[in-house]
Amino acid sequence: MNYPDYNPDLDTPPLSEAELDELDQLLAHLPGDAVMNAEGLDGYLTGLLLAPTPPAQRKSEAWLPAVWGGDGEGTRPFPSQKQRKRAAFLVLRHLHTVDLQLRGDLDAWEPLFSIAETPQRDYVDAEDWCIGFLQAVALDEAAWAPVFDDAELAPLLQPLVLLGGDDSGLSDEQTAQLADPEQRDALSRAVVDAVIAVAADQRQRASTSAAARAITP
Repeated sequence: MNYPDYNPDLDTPPLSEAELDELDQLLAHLPGDAVMNAEGLDGYLTGLLLAPTPPAQRKSEAWLPAVWGGDGEGTRPFPSQKQRKRAAFLVLRHLHTVDLQLRGDLDAWEPLFSIAETPQRDYVDAEDWCIGFLQAVALDEAAWAPVFDDAELAPLLQPLVLLGGDDSGLSDEQTAQLADPEQRDALSRAVVDAVIAVAADQRQRASTSAAARAITP
């Protein structure tokens, strides 16, 4: 399939609440277990943008079909080519919105996390978001390895890995953490700090690299 590549210089508006819901519903009605929801998509796009090779330097066909679980024959998994184009258009617009947020004031960045409402309080749950983020990491694990091995960043990223990673190797303590709404909420909120730290580190590395190039004769 031929998809438009991401161009960060295009002036595209952020998705409205109605458009974001439209995209979520478009994906929800597709067959297969690998289709992302809005929260997973937001995490996936954030991971792509923070990757050593960002989406502006990739062909969209290398990452976009993963949003709906991959392409099949004909228009699959979409019932029509029109719906596929619409989904791709909405995803690329949301990618641009997240990109602008990550390039702007990081304290104003707002990830799409699930909210579990109870009579006592609302609990944040970033599991789907973290799963999406780690799917982006899996596209280039070798390039991401230094980030997850970094002495300062690795501890911060543990909540993200715990929420979004494979639960088959969890300890009893970790399993209990994930089963407790308050601890899951705390882990989810810690994910925000971790991603901001990764984004800030990325900015610092880019600035250092640019300065080095500027003084190289």
